[in-house]
Amino acid sequence: MRVPVALVLALGLAACGRGAPPPPAALADAPPPPPVPPAQMAPICARPPEKAAFDVATLKSQLMLAALTCDARDQFNAFVAHYQHDLQGDEKSLNGFFSRAYGRQAQKQHDDFITQLANAQSELGTKAGVNFCKQNLGMFQDVMSLKSDADLPVYAAAKPLQRALAVQECAAAPAPVAKKPVARKIVARKHK
Repeated sequence: MRVPVALVLALGLAACGRGAPPPPAALADAPPPPPVPPAQMAPICARPPEKAAFDVATLKSQLMLAALTCDARDQFNAFVAHYQHDLQGDEKSLNGFFSRAYGRQAQKQHDDFITQLANAQSELGTKAGVNFCKQNLGMFQDVMSLKSDADLPVYAAAKPLQRALAVQECAAAPAPVAKKPVARKIVARKHK
């Protein structure tokens, strides 16, 4: 069963903002807190499309958090509509990775990953406090102005986003070595 991540994020963030006094003006422009390295390592390496899918899933989760926290639902919906085909392909790649890595436990592990990612990003967002929206809303404009859909994974990989799983990309397979042709000695047979 998939946990409704949007609900978890909305409830968690709504509770964080209640009753807290506004921070001093000096903290209003603080740099974003750095992401915490993930505690869990993926059990296998990810193929290049799978690694790109992890990066995009991390970005998508961060944008969802920004949409819920900063009342930017329209921007998030525009992002999803614009990249719908790519996001569906990324989801298939993630399903492939989790299936290879966890077999029958693939769906549970995939769901756990999404939940852990949302929780980790929400926690980091809470640490950012009132600066969270200022630090994250610009990503909507960034992703919508990318020149090509192929630039989305590159953008996502370059962003210092909170990740929930340390994923290593599989090393490229070495190019096959061309075999030297074997010289064959031709023996002439005498006809009788």
